[in-house]
Amino acid sequence: METPDSQAWIGAIAATVASYRHMIDATVAQLSDAELHAHPAPGINSVAILLRHLGGNLRSRWTDFLTTDGEKPDRDRDAEFQEWEGDRAALLAHFDAGWDALSSAIKQINPSNIDQRIFIRGERHTIPQALTRSITHITYHVGQIAIVARMVHDGPWHWLTIAPGQSQQHNQRTWGTASSRSIFEDPDAKGDASS
Repeated sequence: METPDSQAWIGAIAATVASYRHMIDATVAQLSDAELHAHPAPGINSVAILLRHLGGNLRSRWTDFLTTDGEKPDRDRDAEFQEWEGDRAALLAHFDAGWDALSSAIKQINPSNIDQRIFIRGERHTIPQALTRSITHITYHVGQIAIVARMVHDGPWHWLTIAPGQSQQHNQRTWGTASSRSIFEDPDAKGDASS
């Protein structure tokens, strides 16, 4: 049976996923094609490789997640850490396909299936466990993407979070609104006092 708590949780998951997607998009938009593929040091992944990996991971985990194991037989995880041979548009389409699988999966979660057990590499998970696992994986790589991007980017940077020295101004502008949580929120949105 659906409860307000499960609805609130699913909404929070969707909002969290959207906020990290904004961070990825805002990072990638600032990079040239060369910077997208640049490695800041030997053995450090480029942003392109990280996007390739996330796209492959999310496609595998969330395509047909209710009926198939999250590690699909056609996934080649090792290849995800090789250089992307196609162009920027093809890379972003690959990444989008994985992200769309996650977004679609979140929309499919409802009172009749939220307690269903699903599998990742043969290990049983609740749907909340699997989503938490996936989101922590995303956040880990978004942090890497942001750091690598800053290291390889030449020129001014548009901050993905509150810029240094701007905390007080941000708080004055966004206090009591949902925007206080993120630079990507609508500054006119009113926050829910219970959140």
